Amino acid sequence: MKLYKLYVVLSLWATGSLGLASCSDFLKEEPYAFVGPDQLGNDNAAVDLWLTGVYSKWGNNMFRYSSFPRCLELDSDYITGPDWAFSNLGAGNFQADEYATSIWTGCYNLIHRANVAIHYVNEITGADEKVKRNALGELYFQKAFSYFLLTRAYGEIPLFDVAISEGASYNQPRRPIPDVYAEIIRLLEQAAGMMYKNTDAEYQKGHVAAGTAIGLLAKVYATMGAGALPAGEKMIVKSGPSYSYNAGTKILTNPVSNTFEKTQVAGYESFDWKDCYEKAAYYAGIIMGRNPEVSYGTYSLLSFDELWKKSGFDESEHMFSVRTRSADEEYGNGVHQWYCGMQDAGGVLQKGPWVGNRFHWYCLFDNEDYRITRGVKHRFQYDSQVKNGRGYYYPGTPEYKLMATGKNMDDVKVQEPVAPFNDGLTYTNSISSNCLAFTTKYADVTDPTIGRTDAYWPFLRYADIVLIYAEAQCELNDGISQDAIDALNDIRIRSNAKEASVTGDGAIETKVELRSVIFEERAKELAYEGDRRWDLLRWGIYLDVMNSLGGINEDGTRTPYDEGSINKRREFRHLLYPLPSLEVSTNMAIDKNNPGWN
Repeated sequence: MKLYKLYVVLSLWATGSLGLASCSDFLKEEPYAFVGPDQLGNDNAAVDLWLTGVYSKWGNNMFRYSSFPRCLELDSDYITGPDWAFSNLGAGNFQADEYATSIWTGCYNLIHRANVAIHYVNEITGADEKVKRNALGELYFQKAFSYFLLTRAYGEIPLFDVAISEGASYNQPRRPIPDVYAEIIRLLEQAAGMMYKNTDAEYQKGHVAAGTAIGLLAKVYATMGAGALPAGEKMIVKSGPSYSYNAGTKILTNPVSNTFEKTQVAGYESFDWKDCYEKAAYYAGIIMGRNPEVSYGTYSLLSFDELWKKSGFDESEHMFSVRTRSADEEYGNGVHQWYCGMQDAGGVLQKGPWVGNRFHWYCLFDNEDYRITRGVKHRFQYDSQVKNGRGYYYPGTPEYKLMATGKNMDDVKVQEPVAPFNDGLTYTNSISSNCLAFTTKYADVTDPTIGRTDAYWPFLRYADIVLIYAEAQCELNDGISQDAIDALNDIRIRSNAKEASVTGDGAIETKVELRSVIFEERAKELAYEGDRRWDLLRWGIYLDVMNSLGGINEDGTRTPYDEGSINKRREFRHLLYPLPSLEVSTNMAIDKNNPGWN
């Protein structure tokens, strides 16, 4: 997607406010406020403008105001941060938070734009048919992806086959979940047969490709398959109280392995879980080159050194990402500031980071795993610490305390601090939202000293597809699937982690263990990418896992708060986000909200 074109196309639509929550509000706005569709031309360039105008929706206001990715990310077990940054959404007060409605408003606005663009692209007669066909495939993909985000969050949702301007009613009823998935699958299958492959000469970097649709099909079917698995299936998750007190001192506790039993995911009962997983394995296998007779492009794992460089986002692993523009008021975003922190020229943190992972997540990794040795900030200094010459080290383990302070766990100095902590600062560790497992995934930006940067957000990666393949093979085999272990090890080898095996120390001996190891690998590999909540939900363990967290007070009583002081206690109603209240009150085809919400 070429960002300089976005300014041209954006004049086609009056930009909707994130405060709008009803389809009837933001779908009825005049779509052509400044430039009429007849002024865009009748050629390949016009097709490109219509397509780019739809892509622009992601950058301009969905990510622009930091509603994305927060609406996907802040409600899960391993993520934490300051309570003001996590707002009501992070604390479980979904109906009091505008970010919980932003998936609804953002995705339906994008669907409306896509429907308008589909109509006018079909009307263009002077463009190459191949160009039109590819553009329509990309538009179908955008609709499918939006519906996927919507149904995961809200359950039953309205579907819009055509634009309001073509006669569709604002008052669309919520459709059953099987109907929604049928539409998602139809759109993706259609898109896959129309779009360029990423190996085609005509393919434009930054766009989705045929393989992106096939990859998303794998993820969609895995979501359906996990949801359809019957109640009682087991999953082992490392969780438990996040902290306790020892002689009046608050200390972080190590996670423990808890076995949770799956509940049936509502709305997924009619799916054939085995058929869904067979299709997930099939589509993931195509992307992985398991079926050489069928090709939708070439995808592979990048080296860890290249994975999170901006240059790497044009390569074969990042299958769909939202691209942004540095220092741009409309197309810059706050991802770098929220996750990595805005810095001055000397690297001192001026604002942020505000989203980090908890100590329990950090404990999932082998000590030499690149995803924590290189993927987590271990040394940082806030602007407020400069005057006193102080800084933070993370984590507060014996190894890092020795490196950063030269002291052992008895607070006895046994050596001098070592690089990079031997810079003259006094380093400490804190059990607070200031000192978390902050990521380096979004550190490579053009200018880290500003708030609105060009950090890219990965919505679909090849690594996700590999882990979906591993999950599907695990579920389809009664015993321990070697195919699943091999795919799992593809991810681990790239990250310098210990390989999984059925023999030796830490051997995987049962199907439940293998399933749990793959699930845990997703938590490690896809951290800070907006996947964890939705993995917990599709496996039917969200409530049990969330309610196993909290802390232990000095008197031995339990608290629902994690080490960042975020409330993790959840109830049945939290399984779905509430529909925006304005939608319920204005859409004549919807007469009630999701269970537990007004």
